[in-house]
Amino acid sequence: MASLLGDRLFEISGQGPPPQKDFFQLVITKNEVILTSWRISLRLECRGLPPNQQKTSHQDFQNDKTLQYEVGAVFGQRILDYTAALCQGKFDYLERLPDDIMLRIMYCLELKDTALLAQTSRRFKTLFSSEKFWEQTVRNCAGFNRDIEDIASAMGWKSTFLTFFHNTSVAQPAQKQTNSPI
Repeated sequence: MASLLGDRLFEISGQGPPPQKDFFQLVITKNEVILTSWRISLRLECRGLPPNQQKTSHQDFQNDKTLQYEVGAVFGQRILDYTAALCQGKFDYLERLPDDIMLRIMYCLELKDTALLAQTSRRFKTLFSSEKFWEQTVRNCAGFNRDIEDIASAMGWKSTFLTFFHNTSVAQPAQKQTNSPI
């Protein structure tokens, strides 16, 4: 599983809280937490200033309340909590799996369970909404044939599923369903 961890565990950037217009970037690597800020100002003395970069080890970040406060103020409590979890070695390996593997896992679930899974994160929602997911779902339905494939090419796989297969026992696999969905 360690091979799923790249050099950068997490990265986020955005504008700081008002009234400042400063821009911030938070990068968490395997060993460090790096907070970089760019001063945005119309004042002449601020022009050309290099970015301010604070680097600290994971252990030092856990003890540095000032840096934690700054991360929380800029990116919010959820990002601060996630940063602290990464610094403690709590990695979310499931979120790091490649899309093809995630889709294979999702294909093994009942459709209603996949819909519930899609509510847990943006990544699962994106995969659940993808044409690739719906194509495989339609291809596994009883009654799938070349005509359905042509229709799906024209109107999309998800629309095809909702039009032809949604009411047929919620898309039972071909070997389990005997009635034609059309």
